[in-house]
Amino acid sequence: MNTPNAQGYRVAATGAVLAGLAVAAGAFGAHALGDVVTAARLATFETAARYLMYHALALIAVGWMLRDGASAGLLWAARLFLLGMLLFSGSLFALVLLDRSMLGIITPFGGVAFMAGWVTLAVTLWRK
Repeated sequence: MNTPNAQGYRVAATGAVLAGLAVAAGAFGAHALGDVVTAARLATFETAARYLMYHALALIAVGWMLRDGASAGLLWAARLFLLGMLLFSGSLFALVLLDRSMLGIITPFGGVAFMAGWVTLAVTLWRK
């Protein structure tokens, strides 16, 4: 796909894949982890899946916005959302599945990436 807005389609497609992963993670947590981990760990896993979904939907929205052409701000927002998903949701999933509380030290960096992505998106849209 070599159209000028191909980046938007790729961003949205990535969001769609990650939204599917969020659904799968939520189902896994609800059906496979309920009897294996503590209620607190299960809640942590659910938080990871929920934030993964929120930001997967944000990627789809950013991809939609990119349909009019590339925008450095929108692309940075997408990158920051992806980084946040990896660091925030990824660290929480790993914390629960590997039973390693020390992985929680990574989680706030993902939260910062999420916030930076939202600020970048807001500033980019405001300037348009």
